[in-house]
Amino acid sequence: MLIGLYRRHLYVRIWLAVVAGVFILTLAANWVVREAAQNERERLSNVPRDVVVLDANDQPIGTGKALRVPGRGLEFDVSLSDGRELSLRVAPRDRTGGSGGLAPWRTPFGLGWMIALVGVAVALGVYPIVRRLTKRLEALQRGVQRWGEGDLSVRVPEEGQDEVADLSNRFNAAAARIETLVQSHKTLLANASHELRSPLTRIRMGLELMGEKPSPTAKAEIARNIGELDQLIDEILLSSRLDAKEADMGTVETVDLTGLAAEECARVDAELDVDAQTDGTVRGVPRLLRRAIRNLLENARRYGGDQGIGVTITRRGDRTLLSVDDRGPGVPAHLRDRIFEPFYRLPGASEREGGVGLGLALVKSIVERHCGSVRCASREGGGASFVIELPRG
Repeated sequence: MLIGLYRRHLYVRIWLAVVAGVFILTLAANWVVREAAQNERERLSNVPRDVVVLDANDQPIGTGKALRVPGRGLEFDVSLSDGRELSLRVAPRDRTGGSGGLAPWRTPFGLGWMIALVGVAVALGVYPIVRRLTKRLEALQRGVQRWGEGDLSVRVPEEGQDEVADLSNRFNAAAARIETLVQSHKTLLANASHELRSPLTRIRMGLELMGEKPSPTAKAEIARNIGELDQLIDEILLSSRLDAKEADMGTVETVDLTGLAAEECARVDAELDVDAQTDGTVRGVPRLLRRAIRNLLENARRYGGDQGIGVTITRRGDRTLLSVDDRGPGVPAHLRDRIFEPFYRLPGASEREGGVGLGLALVKSIVERHCGSVRCASREGGGASFVIELPRG
């Protein structure tokens, strides 16, 4: 029973280790004290002591020496003033009290009783401390077990400021991160399944309706839906790779953000304005930064491109800012954070031509992978302004 408890429970091992350590320390301390006392007695027994003999009037009548003889007690050698030499002997002390038994304050197990009392005191005092520590470890163990069984919402209590509390804090942070990732992937899968179903359904209906001689309109519609599927699959794959922080997204190098923006602006006939004091260089992966700019321009063209798109590159301290402005309907203030969520569309925008609901989410992921940020703001005079901030190269 005890062996089973010892093997299975950490607090039993810690408790027994402390008690055994105190037991050994008590034995060692007792041995050291006894040896020191014995050495001191032996040293003093070999040093003669002066003795003075007094008469009834407290007048000295002789002198001598006293010496402790092992096994025989004290011996006095005295020389009186009248020339006589005397020798006195004091027998050793009777440590049994003369009764043949033990003194009432002594026991045959004096050392044993002392060790036992110390051991009991230590055991009673240490047990609550050790048990409190190991209860927190057991709570962490149960939390990890439940989390491993699939309950990703499990969190363990964070008590104190020691290593156990730090371990609990790190576990909770890791569990929250993994729960968020798993939930994000579940949401992505569910939304992707829904979004894939729409173009597939339209393709199926087009194939059924076009007959033996498909019209150019039917072919164009099928081609458009296939392009939408291809774009959706590409963006889903890229989004999944961006979520995996350890994924290799490409070589980080010095990128001319102005050059990338100029090329992408030419594709959609957008106006580019670069601050004269801004060199536009940043550190990053060119392919991803190009994708972020392209997605913002496509979004601006889709929702407000009829009245022109403007791209501005400026510098603010050690940050390079790129803003894409349009004259569309704008984004309500309470939805400016939500539009960067995967597959989220503004109310009434789900039926607009093009777009699969991942463009802005990819922009956010790409920018955050480059230690930057992206936000949506209102534009003076109407419209929306999407601003990317990146560290300068």
